[in-house]
Amino acid sequence: MNTRSKIIVAVIVVAVLGAAAALSVTRSRGQGIEVRTEVIERRDLVEIVTASGNIRARRTVDISSDVSARVAELLIREGDDVVRGQTLLRLQPDQYRASLSRSQASLAQAEAQRTQQEANLIRTRRDLDRLLALRTRDSLLVSRQQIDDATTSLDVAAATLSSAEHGVSSARAAVDESQDQLAKTIFVAPIDGKITRLNVEEGETVIIGTMNNPGSLVLTIADLSVIEAVMQVDETDVSAITLGDSAVIRIDAFSDREFVGRVTEIGNSAINAPSGQAAGQQAAIDFEVVVTLDATDALLRPDLSATADIVVEGRQQSISVPIIAMTVREDSTWTGGANEGDRGAAREIEGVFLSRGGRATFTPVTIGIAGQEYFEVLTGLAEGDTVVAGPYQRIRQLIEGDAIVATEEDLPEGEGN
Repeated sequence: MNTRSKIIVAVIVVAVLGAAAALSVTRSRGQGIEVRTEVIERRDLVEIVTASGNIRARRTVDISSDVSARVAELLIREGDDVVRGQTLLRLQPDQYRASLSRSQASLAQAEAQRTQQEANLIRTRRDLDRLLALRTRDSLLVSRQQIDDATTSLDVAAATLSSAEHGVSSARAAVDESQDQLAKTIFVAPIDGKITRLNVEEGETVIIGTMNNPGSLVLTIADLSVIEAVMQVDETDVSAITLGDSAVIRIDAFSDREFVGRVTEIGNSAINAPSGQAAGQQAAIDFEVVVTLDATDALLRPDLSATADIVVEGRQQSISVPIIAMTVREDSTWTGGANEGDRGAAREIEGVFLSRGGRATFTPVTIGIAGQEYFEVLTGLAEGDTVVAGPYQRIRQLIEGDAIVATEEDLPEGEGN
């Protein structure tokens, strides 16, 4: 049988079953349709937003290399606890030691040149002072030209000394840079935490990043004293969440435990912005919501899968109706809206069927928050009322005034007879 034939057969089967169900309900209306009923009571209700995500440490540090060299000594392993300032690994320092030696030699040379220029400046100043003294005693002994030449020589010596001093500063900066490069061959822990990722082994070469190529990620340290669950919440639910909302977190790796926490951060923009999506594709818009877990003795690890039930609203001892009992019917009193085009159009209203004297009576209901199985009732029902609470398929097919028979037997959902 080809695909087209299968589709035709499936459509026929669905039509036959639907017609049979409708016929069965029609026949049973005179005898009374079997339904489940429930008495309206007061309950404590909570409205929950459920989202999935992953576990992470609040503070995580990714350590990359600022110099390129071979790993000479590895002092830690993945999973080790470390303290701030602890030496983690060392790179081969020979290249950077040689660079430091060259820089120090250049500094010594620059300082020697500065000393030479200082002596030259002293000599030229003495020559000028001597000529000025002779000219003071006898103007015929020293010409004006000699005085001018000596003054120029002094100015040149002073400029040369200034240049030598700048040379010393440059050479000293080169030494500082070489010392910094050499120091970067030793990796120390910037925070207390646990090594959650180690990407190198002894003998491997780490490289620094460039504009187009990232450098080597050497290791990651995570402070696991504060754990967060990073959830992806649909755009339709994120507006209901506020900072401080409580949450129950279930972690797949700890299936027998539940963790509690509170919402500490709500994203202001989508995780994947619509502008970055391919043309013609409408992906789900999710927002990041961070739940900080209360202190626990469980050994949680970053990246574990988690699901959070975030409590966004709560009601105590509120009149409630089963969610399955709610249905919609056309409002017979509706005569149209303010616009001429709305007149004569049917309007649907939400409500439930009450059981009164063995008959189904439709009653409009205004609902509030939604719990797991019950809606909060704002108007339309009172404590003690009896409503038709299933099966859903029979509620959909009920009409005003149908005879109903309440049964305590389990009636299969979706069955129309």
